Formats: sequence, C-alpha cells, structure tokens
Amino acid sequence: MSVDNTHVLNGVKNTIVGTSAGDAVADVVLPCLDEADALAWVLARIPRGWRAVVVDNGSTDGSADIARGLGATVVTEARRGFGAACDAGLRATSAEFVCFCDCDASLDPGLLPGLVRRIADGEADLVLGRRRPRESGAWPLHARAGNAALARMLHRRTGLRLHDLGPMRAVRRADLLRLELNDRRSGYPLEMVVRAADAGWRIQEADVPYLRRVGASKVTGTWRGTWQAVHDMRQVLSAPPLVPSVRSVP
Repeated sequence: MSVDNTHVLNGVKNTIVGTSAGDAVADVVLPCLDEADALAWVLARIPRGWRAVVVDNGSTDGSADIARGLGATVVTEARRGFGAACDAGLRATSAEFVCFCDCDASLDPGLLPGLVRRIADGEADLVLGRRRPRESGAWPLHARAGNAALARMLHRRTGLRLHDLGPMRAVRRADLLRLELNDRRSGYPLEMVVRAADAGWRIQEADVPYLRRVGASKVTGTWRGTWQAVHDMRQVLSAPPLVPSVRSVP
C-alpha cells in the first residue's frame, strides 16, 4: 500500500481531525515503531474530539516528532514489545472509552466510533475489529494461518467462537484496567480477550476493511515472526483462568 501523505499534511497541522463520534468520546492508543510514513494518514482519521495517544516504542525514523507535529499525545515506552506499548498507552489515557489500533495505515481509525457505540449502547463490553482484506497482499497466508490457529486455541480455552484476534478494539478504560493484563509482548491482545472471557464479558466482532500496511511488519512480515507470536500467545492460553471479579456495567 502506498500512502500519499501530501494532502493530509496540507490539511492537518497540529490538529487531528476526523468524523464526529456523537456523545461517546474515546482515547485511541496507537503503538508505534518506525511508522513515520503512515502517521499522517492514521492521525487524520482519528474522530473529531477524540485523543490520539501515540506510544513511541523505540522509533529511529522521527515518528515521535511527526506525531507531535500532527497534534497527538506522545508517550515514550523504552521497553520493547507490543504489550509494553499498549500498557503505557492505556496508562496515559483518561477517557471513559479506550480504543486500540495499529499505526501502520492498515486499519482506519475513523471506524472506531461504530465499535465504541456498541459498548456505550450496552450491547457489548469488548468489541474487536474483524479484519476483511480489501487489497491483494494485505493479509499474507502465513499471518492468516497463525490467526486461525489462535482462534481455535482460544475456542478450546474459553468457548468463544471468534474469527479474528486483530489489533482494532474498543473497551471501557476502567474495566480494562481491572483485568490487570500482564503480557508485554505479542500476547497482549489475546490476553485481553482471554481475561475478558473469564470475567464473563460480552465480546463481539465488527467487520473492518484491512489494507496493506505501510512498511514491513514487525511481527507478521515473516513466517518466523508469525509463529513466534503464536508461541508467545500459547503462554497466555496456558495461564490459569482469571477469577471473575469484574463485569462491565453499561
């Protein structure tokens, strides 16, 4: 996917714009490792009135400065790892609702209000974006295979029948903090779902278009990276069930 940022940079200067989200306002956590070429596209699509929290996880391409220049809140997380970045971003949020989204232009943050609305309306406690590829090469075969394997393992562990464990999701901030997620690597997204299931949450999926990311993937760009992530996630699945102590209250 080639992203032409020229029109975005001309239209966005120290202000993040997007679509109105009505009464539901959220903070959007965006883990970031060398995503300079995708940031303008992503930040331009943050819904109006929402806050983008870009977590710089060791970038060397100026991503942090670009994000600041486009109006995002930038958090620095020295510990390398997707879970470490997500946790640091979560701790920096303050809105009632928190969303997570990749920062590589493969997913459109402008779709997040639809996920949040399901929670605000009392339909769900956690909503996951189910990726639907819209471009050739957006979701390589090895990445799909790894995702399918995890979905099967998740079903055996929790009884949930989900199609995707993708990175776009929405949840109430207070509820997520009470889950006390521990993984700081690739297992963080899966741990969120497993612990939510253990706590009796209502978990839904919402279809979202999936585009080819900008730049090389740090995880699913290779068979080795994909299956290393699967290995990490096996550790999450083997952990004892969480004692249900929190239930989201609409």
